[in-house]
Amino acid sequence: MLLGKRQSKVTTVLVMILLSIGLIGVLTPILWMFSSALKSEKAVNSMPPEFIPREQVKVEVEGKQVFLYDIPVDGQMRQLALVNKDGPTGTFVNPADPTESYQIPVADGERATQVKLHWENFRAAVNKIPFWKYLLNTMTIVVFGTIGTVISCTLVAYGFARFKAKGLGILFIILLSTMMLPTQVTLIPAFIIFQKIGWYDTLLPLIVPAFFANAYDVFLLRQFMMRLRPELDDAARIDGCGPFGILWHIIIPQCYPVLATITIFSLLYFWNDFYAPLIYLQSPENWTLALGLQSFSALYTNQGHLLMSASLLVLLPPILLFFFSQKVFIQGVVISGIKG
Repeated sequence: MLLGKRQSKVTTVLVMILLSIGLIGVLTPILWMFSSALKSEKAVNSMPPEFIPREQVKVEVEGKQVFLYDIPVDGQMRQLALVNKDGPTGTFVNPADPTESYQIPVADGERATQVKLHWENFRAAVNKIPFWKYLLNTMTIVVFGTIGTVISCTLVAYGFARFKAKGLGILFIILLSTMMLPTQVTLIPAFIIFQKIGWYDTLLPLIVPAFFANAYDVFLLRQFMMRLRPELDDAARIDGCGPFGILWHIIIPQCYPVLATITIFSLLYFWNDFYAPLIYLQSPENWTLALGLQSFSALYTNQGHLLMSASLLVLLPPILLFFFSQKVFIQGVVISGIKG
């Protein structure tokens, strides 16, 4: 019994260590992005890189901007300004009293640094590109794409779960088989169709397909609906409900967990989508945030602090969505494993 408890404790410790390592691996890039977003251009390109945004301190002495050093004087560490350097020796003065000077080897001290956060980087990053236009385009795709996904997938899943017809099982298998097709297989035919009907370089190719359902979300909804008691449908029919009445009053209220999961996953998908906008959007005024961020990266490669600021602004909504919807994400993992 005692041996079993010890093994359990060891297992728990090992699991916690592995989870901690994984947590560090996931959070380190995000924390580095946040740190870089608050640095100056010089600090973000400094070598070796520093995690905490620090800058060397300068003070004004007799009208000149000079560096401040942490340097030992008579066994005490003091902050003195380097006003002149003659070989390895420098002339250091007290910034408060320039008449107090010392001749000390420069190598004995280090330049004083202080933590300085440049919140203005976010404003500068937004002003470098038409950020608000990109945000509007992205939100348009996210809102209408999510609405189309939820409505279409709910209707299709309801048909597969609650109606009986000859060949319905075969149709469902065909629907699931579309999950095996890589996006690249249908890219050229879809592109030609959208170009022929005049939708190229508009937001329509990114929104309209969402109103025709997708196999993965239909599968999740169908499996969930099949677990609901069919007696509820019969009771609703007795009360005069038709198929859409049953869907609205009986099925949808009980499908809240899976509908919420699909909604959140759709929001994240349309927000982060880069592939489809890259194919169908050409004019910069139609770009999404994903394309705008890529363009920003190409134009301002050397301004890493602004790039990290823009990236953090794009990353912030998904982080907030996850923070306020943790339970739904957990439910989504559970629902994904449902057996029909």
